[in-house]
Amino acid sequence: MQAKAVAKYIRVSPRKARQVIDLIRGKEIAEAFAILKFTAHKATDPIGKVLKSAVANAEHNYEMNADKLYVKEAFVDPGPSLKRIMPRAMGRADMIAKRSSHITVVVSEKKEG
Repeated sequence: MQAKAVAKYIRVSPRKARQVIDLIRGKEIAEAFAILKFTAHKATDPIGKVLKSAVANAEHNYEMNADKLYVKEAFVDPGPSLKRIMPRAMGRADMIAKRSSHITVVVSEKKEG
């Protein structure tokens, strides 16, 4: 049994969010929250919210024990990019891509034994 939570259109680059997601993948829930609390990064807040939501889904929808949960899967997919123009020298222009992410966290119970 596993529970899932997804946050879409989060305004942080997928590459930067993956740096944080890689830290919590496979960890127990308490350890994952501790890692997020002491990691200074813009992506930790939305990832923490998704993790908290996945734990709540597991407890409420599937009646799992929160103490036995761990992060089974965690990944970040790219969302749509906002395209902006930056004026440059001699009348030129550069394209700025303000990237967004879709963050997915799946939690499951540790098997006894």
